[in-house]
Amino acid sequence: MKIQAVKGTRDFYPPQMAVRNFIVDGWKAASIRNGFVEYDGPIFEYLQMYQIKSGDEIVEQLFNFEDRGGRHLAIRPEITPTLARMVNQQINALARPIKWFSVPRLCRAERPQKGRLREFFQWNIDIIDVEDVLADAEVVYCSLDYLRSLGLTSKDVVAKISSRRLLAAVLKNIGIPETQLDSLYPILDKKPKIPVGAFVELLEKEIDNPDTVRMIVKLMDVQSVDDIPALVKLNDEEQAALDELTQVFARLKQMGVVDFCRFDMGIVRGLAYYTGMVFEIHDVAGDLRAICGGGRYDNLLSDFGGPKVTATGMGMGDAVLEILLREKGLLTDDSVAVQTLDYFVACVDDALFNRAVELTAKIRQKGYSANLNYKTNTLKKQIKAADSMNASRCIIIGGELKESNQLVVKDMKTGQQELIDADTFLK
Repeated sequence: MKIQAVKGTRDFYPPQMAVRNFIVDGWKAASIRNGFVEYDGPIFEYLQMYQIKSGDEIVEQLFNFEDRGGRHLAIRPEITPTLARMVNQQINALARPIKWFSVPRLCRAERPQKGRLREFFQWNIDIIDVEDVLADAEVVYCSLDYLRSLGLTSKDVVAKISSRRLLAAVLKNIGIPETQLDSLYPILDKKPKIPVGAFVELLEKEIDNPDTVRMIVKLMDVQSVDDIPALVKLNDEEQAALDELTQVFARLKQMGVVDFCRFDMGIVRGLAYYTGMVFEIHDVAGDLRAICGGGRYDNLLSDFGGPKVTATGMGMGDAVLEILLREKGLLTDDSVAVQTLDYFVACVDDALFNRAVELTAKIRQKGYSANLNYKTNTLKKQIKAADSMNASRCIIIGGELKESNQLVVKDMKTGQQELIDADTFLK
């Protein structure tokens, strides 16, 4: 019986693993460059932890099971609840502010489609216990810093930024009761993804007042913070939220990435736990799902039984990112090396093969990467093997130097060769 990989998962053969490492190594480098430190947690947690964050309906979106002890567990679909649990467990011992990043493998029981898989990798960065909007701006900046390092420009990607605090205040101002906000957010989050008529129909099912529906449609089309006061007379809470968002944009300008950013009230983020700035990064053409998204979530730690501590962060998946990079020509199968070596040892004489094995081991002991063929072959074929492994240098043993203690070291890039005494080479 031939067994296939489960739908929505991926096999990482060496070429695919090289691409994955290229993405993950870039995430880690950007995190460290921006002052974050790495953490991780278990691949499964108590199911209740995800129900606390997202409600009972989340169960259908998870791979969950009951273990032999009767405990209800779930394979992690995200890592933010794990972060909250871990921080709460050591809240009094951790140095503040907390700037952590993680690159977890996640699983979601969803229908596989372009840019969305059942198993994927996600880059998460979070800043905890910083109230200043500088933390929000830094999360956006770090995300863009990574994308910019790949060669993407403001012509390729855009960070769409809004404020859940501002949206909530305006919605309450136009007559939406606070108790209705959590059920309204997922509808508003669908606005960029469905036709206008379908969006209005969803609103009408939730809201009885046609004037309120029309006002929400206008509000969700606003593309500049300057246009909001003309649409709604702002109270103190709305003005404070607007000022806060203006400060975020000011910080992003100071950081040199404001050209990538624009205000978009249509960015809602469907999850109820966001409390302030929210953002998503999209391809400018709008052909793909969001590359990443996040925002401020000041209540999450307290929801998990901890103190009320401010937090902000984001998550970026690898699937959509890889599609975008390939479409932009910034990632090809040939652009990411499957393997690189410092040295390839080529032996062209059976009688010297043991010497080649010994030399290869000694090179490795010196901290260099080295490889050799498992049997002697023609020099031409071994040079070809060295080239296929992206070796920087090839050491040739045998041939005319069969009886000497010298090595021929060939620079694979320039083709130049030099004779080096073996004892000197190994010092």
